[in-house]
Amino acid sequence: MGEDVGRQEFTRADRTQYRAKVRRCLDAFERMLREAQFEFDRPLTGLEIELNLVDDRHDPAMRNAEALAAIADPAFQTELGQWNLEINLAPRELDGSGVTAFEDDVRASLNAAEQKAGAVGAHLAMIGILPTLRLEHLSGQSLSVNPRYELLNDQILAARGEDLHLAIDGAERLRVSCDTILPEAACTSTQFHLQVSPEQFPAIWNAAQAVAGVQIAVGANSPFLLGKQLWAETRVALFEQATDTRSEELKAQGVRPRVWFGERWITSIFDLFEENVRYFPALLPIVADEDPIAVLDRGDTPELAELRLHNGTIYRWNRPVYDVVRDRAHLRVENRVLPAGPTVADTLANGAFYYGLVRRLAAEDRPVWTQMSFSAAEENFHACAREGLDAQVYWPGLGHVPVAELVLRRLLPLAYDGLRDWGVDTAVQERLLGIVERRCAEHRNGADWQVAAFHRRFDGTSAERHDALRGMLRSYVEHMHSNEPVHTWAVD
Repeated sequence: MGEDVGRQEFTRADRTQYRAKVRRCLDAFERMLREAQFEFDRPLTGLEIELNLVDDRHDPAMRNAEALAAIADPAFQTELGQWNLEINLAPRELDGSGVTAFEDDVRASLNAAEQKAGAVGAHLAMIGILPTLRLEHLSGQSLSVNPRYELLNDQILAARGEDLHLAIDGAERLRVSCDTILPEAACTSTQFHLQVSPEQFPAIWNAAQAVAGVQIAVGANSPFLLGKQLWAETRVALFEQATDTRSEELKAQGVRPRVWFGERWITSIFDLFEENVRYFPALLPIVADEDPIAVLDRGDTPELAELRLHNGTIYRWNRPVYDVVRDRAHLRVENRVLPAGPTVADTLANGAFYYGLVRRLAAEDRPVWTQMSFSAAEENFHACAREGLDAQVYWPGLGHVPVAELVLRRLLPLAYDGLRDWGVDTAVQERLLGIVERRCAEHRNGADWQVAAFHRRFDGTSAERHDALRGMLRSYVEHMHSNEPVHTWAVD
């Protein structure tokens, strides 16, 4: 959710000052791009995973403060809801066995955290949307104890001017209203970071946008929300609606949403930051003391605090990131497409597929984004979120094809080539991309398993729906701890 901020009220003068400061940051950023003031000695990758906490009955456990105190590891942080945590892994290089090192680190950290959190009655569940979440869990009392979350909640609802209304049609139909933004906390994701040079950024971002739908289809893991079976990756529809600051009238006028796929291919990272400043008003108009132009003039690296804060309140599925580490600036693509889970092995398989695919697509002489419209990429994205591995997608040279067939015939070979270009060990490539291949061949991702396991308990039995969801989640968590990929799980 970004950096902590204090509780405060904002005036019209605050917003005017903030707008001017964001634009001055944008001017400084443009100058830094011209003067090539960015670190890119070696390509580093980062990983964040959002987690759910459940109690012994596998209902949400509103205990993230107690769990964090018990875990006592700075890699773990709070998230929006009291049943959420996030783990941030230190950046690594991809070459050699770097991906395997990520896997080892995540498993060790999660195993240690599970043992410690269990002492306060909380257990970790790595899943896109917690199936046992109920509407009563989405009240203001469930916000994490951090002024940032209350402030963000107040600002989004004030911008809307009305309660949040969720309307999702899938296998079943959901219509609910909520007076908080806590439905956003139901969306727990995996975020892959890739550090790139300014020159590489447009090609990597365009490639990530082009394959976002395929990523969703392969990795879907969020079929249930508030007891209803909806999309294969319901998290997409939920996140788009849960952080929407627009009234119905503004939607009708074509005002852009804050959860945004985008509307065009880019030629510079500046395009994205400039769109953010041009199209979106401030949610958190907090002004820092730094003058970024003066910092540049004296030869130092500006923090660009206002630009970064503003960027953090616009939820692109592939987000541009400016960051400063040890007084050196760098750029990253933050891939926010995928849900959490089902296992660490599945997560790293998704990462290997993504990193390999964007590396190869970005290097092609005739890139895929020069052969397909941006709207086709967006249509693929939403089709795959709705249908998962059952989706039909458009791909240049093939037309509309089943997404699993596209992965097996065309994209997996490219991902292998891309991982070789990164210098990833052959054995690591084969193990992780082999997981993606088996998912597609057997038509079984996390969403497919959840749906099958739920209906095994619910259809033709006397089980209550919530009890069937609890039973499914209990089995899911047991399989999750085995670290065996989801396509191998029995529907028990």
